[in-house]
Amino acid sequence: MTLTADLFWSFRSPYSYLATRRYRALTEEYDLTVNLRPVYPLAIREPTFFERSHPNWLRYTFTDMFRVAQFHGIPFGPPRPDPIVQNVMTRQIAEEQPYIFRLTRLGQAAARRGASLAFCDEVSRLIWGGAENWHEGDHLAGAATRAGLDLAELDAEALSDAEALDAEIAANQSALEAAGHWGVPTLVFDGEPFFGQDRIAMAVWRMQQKGLIKRP
Repeated sequence: MTLTADLFWSFRSPYSYLATRRYRALTEEYDLTVNLRPVYPLAIREPTFFERSHPNWLRYTFTDMFRVAQFHGIPFGPPRPDPIVQNVMTRQIAEEQPYIFRLTRLGQAAARRGASLAFCDEVSRLIWGGAENWHEGDHLAGAATRAGLDLAELDAEALSDAEALDAEIAANQSALEAAGHWGVPTLVFDGEPFFGQDRIAMAVWRMQQKGLIKRP
């Protein structure tokens, strides 16, 4: 029997990126479906978080995310541009955000088609994998095609059905919190949350206890 898990995820989270291809690989190796459910990042939900965080928080996060990428052999680079427009010096989040709402709505539109894991994996490889100006040219269209989707169709839906998509994204956040966590990436299997890219092996261990088997 195919097992199913939900993956709560954000385009602005480097750890979400570092986990995604590994979760996607699990769905190819095991009889497993992972429903990626995008949420808006902390910068949108709590804009003052970065201004309130410890001065060492950002420095350690940068050190760690590069280290994790090197450990797993995952291409990694600072996003150009960042999905969230933010003053690096003051940590203040800009009121005008031209990228993150489009991206997250595209991710939810892909979720409606059962293809959000593939779509968000391909797009995050652009954003966090070193592609410059990932938002221009045919970068996103190519990512959508690799995920078996059509970017023009997704974009049209993201514009025409933005309110409903935002309601679904808010429901994703509520489901994450109801499962017992608030951050991303969090995999929820059988009601149990596994937060962070460093809990993947433990999530597999738990799923194997519940009957997870390899694909023939």
